[in-house]
Amino acid sequence: MSGLKSLFKQTAIYGLATVLPRMLSFLLVPLYTTKGVLSSVAEYGKVSVIFSYFVLLNVVLAYGMETAFFRFFNKEDDKSKVTATSAISLVLSSVLFFVLALTFQNYIAELISIDVKYIKLVIWILLLDALVIIPFAWLRAKARPMRYAIVKILNVAINLGLNLFFLLALKDLAQDYTFFDAIYKPHFEISYIFIANLIASAVTLLLMAPFYLQLHYVFDKVLWKKMLKYAYPVLIAGVAFSINETFDRILLAEILPSDSADTQIGMYSACYKIAVFMTLFATAYRLGIEPFFFSHSKAENPQKNYARILEFFVALGAIIFLSVVVFADVLKLFIVRSEDYWQAMWVVPIVLLANFCLGIYHNLSVWYKITDRTKFGAWISVTGALITLSINLFFIKEFSYKASAVATLAAYSIMMFLSFFFGRKYYPIPYNLKKIGLYLGGSTLFSWLSFYEFRGNYVIGIALLIVFLGIVYKLERDKIKQVLKL
Repeated sequence: MSGLKSLFKQTAIYGLATVLPRMLSFLLVPLYTTKGVLSSVAEYGKVSVIFSYFVLLNVVLAYGMETAFFRFFNKEDDKSKVTATSAISLVLSSVLFFVLALTFQNYIAELISIDVKYIKLVIWILLLDALVIIPFAWLRAKARPMRYAIVKILNVAINLGLNLFFLLALKDLAQDYTFFDAIYKPHFEISYIFIANLIASAVTLLLMAPFYLQLHYVFDKVLWKKMLKYAYPVLIAGVAFSINETFDRILLAEILPSDSADTQIGMYSACYKIAVFMTLFATAYRLGIEPFFFSHSKAENPQKNYARILEFFVALGAIIFLSVVVFADVLKLFIVRSEDYWQAMWVVPIVLLANFCLGIYHNLSVWYKITDRTKFGAWISVTGALITLSINLFFIKEFSYKASAVATLAAYSIMMFLSFFFGRKYYPIPYNLKKIGLYLGGSTLFSWLSFYEFRGNYVIGIALLIVFLGIVYKLERDKIKQVLKL
């Protein structure tokens, strides 16, 4: 259990670094969906589309170098050379992107139908965020999760605070104070959202600047080529993943009638956020297990620990999945404040299950990462992206955002099965398939009954949750006691 002890300690702190900041930023959803803050549901839809491009471009600007850094940091003897080569590569590529994007900002704005004033802010944010990729990866590789957590939390706290200031307080302050009147602009809400993001990113880079001051600036061209060779399949997988995660908003904007597209996207994006609990859990778990996978790959019989890790993930994920579904209509009162958005609540269980499958996929992906077969990850993600694009393109016109939710579930579940199938061939891990199948299938069945058959009947919903908790406790009782003693 020593390996698991290390994992749980890292996951707890990285979970704090991920879950707490995401929860702070999660408060922005009820802020944006409160009547009177943004002018309409469509305005939130516009913000959602822009953030969808954020996800895609962040992946492109990282081009798999973060994962390559972890691999070669654990593999090479000269770790400072790995760090320097990774950092210099990302700095140069980010600055090149910045110059080109600013040069062609008007063309970009016209191409994707987004106002150029937002494009300029997005370009600056993308540059600042790219420059902290390797510094944050370095903190994780050096097992310094507390600093990682503090900076991440501060970033979102600043973002949240400035959003509250710009969207709630500034207008009233401008009426009483000349200074605030000078910076207040009416109907400027979307710009304020991205200005808050920009300031938070700038402060984050400033806090991470000591990394660049102590860096040994040595660029190893041979090592860089090796890292790129390892990283490019990760880039392909990342682009495909970003398509699976957020490209549906972009497709909704392109395919739906222009007079209703932003409203449909706004409703869908807001209700999608209720699935954040599963996303946070899966993300925190992934941040903890990724360094663990690499550092323990040479230990004696690592497959046994990998199998246990997946069992714990599925058990906990199933509980979160069913709990959120049972209380989804209670959560919406606090998360999606205006009933103007609630029409899209149908997607909540679908999106939750999709993200649950994605979390399982990340656990299963250990086999291709530690055997340097990252091309499989790329092809699996590309398959998922093709499924996402196909379902959205064929069915959005008829089913709107419902098609997008089903496409996400189809993509992630097929990716999960493909990763398991290939992993069994190239790096067999003794997963307890009966138990994993019971947790995944049982939580899915109970969630379906609670939400689609007996929605609003909390007697039945809570009873189903209690039964499921009893099943998990009975099967995991001994392991739960062991974990509590760690």
